[in-house]
Amino acid sequence: MAPPVPHGVDISEGMLMGLARKWPLAFGALAGFIALGAALAVLGNTPEGWRLAARLTARVGFPILLLTYAASSLGKVWHSPISRAIWRDRRWWGLGFAACHTIHLVSLVTAIRLGAPPPKLLTLVGGGGGYAIMYLMVLTSNRAAMRMLGRSWKGLHSLGIHWLWLVFLFSYLNRVVRPETAAEGVIGSVLALAALVLRLVAKRRVVPGGWKPART
Repeated sequence: MAPPVPHGVDISEGMLMGLARKWPLAFGALAGFIALGAALAVLGNTPEGWRLAARLTARVGFPILLLTYAASSLGKVWHSPISRAIWRDRRWWGLGFAACHTIHLVSLVTAIRLGAPPPKLLTLVGGGGGYAIMYLMVLTSNRAAMRMLGRSWKGLHSLGIHWLWLVFLFSYLNRVVRPETAAEGVIGSVLALAALVLRLVAKRRVVPGGWKPART
């Protein structure tokens, strides 16, 4: 059941408030398109241009994924209107990441079609599985799916967010061993592990007043 509209707020204003909370979805899509446009502006419609687009869309998507991954933990550890808003809107941050990562997928596929080398088998399995579960999470990011799946819903989304987190972590760890990408690998790995530590710390925290975001 949808939460009641506060007294003094008409239905149209309530709808506008709901739409305003969905801005992370538009942000994720816009970030992906800007990264794509920047890459093609530099290298054109070439295999190298689309490979650069794939790299840039992954880079801009990574912070959005981390924010989704740590949203509830951030709200428990850091008690502020900002952290609570991020926690409340974590579904839309997740959908924003999915939008950006879809542009990443299109960039990868286009690069391969234009002649870029295909990914290795391990990358294909890990990344392909990540996309499969990501789209399952997108399809079930609604109340109807939560009711239908019951406890399985939480298990699916927990598995999915950790799978995606692991894909990025392994990708950055792989960069650490190469001198030309070591700095980027270290930064990305530290950020990913810091998000995990934040989740572990948050498990021991109690939110003042028992506050939790309403399900939307």
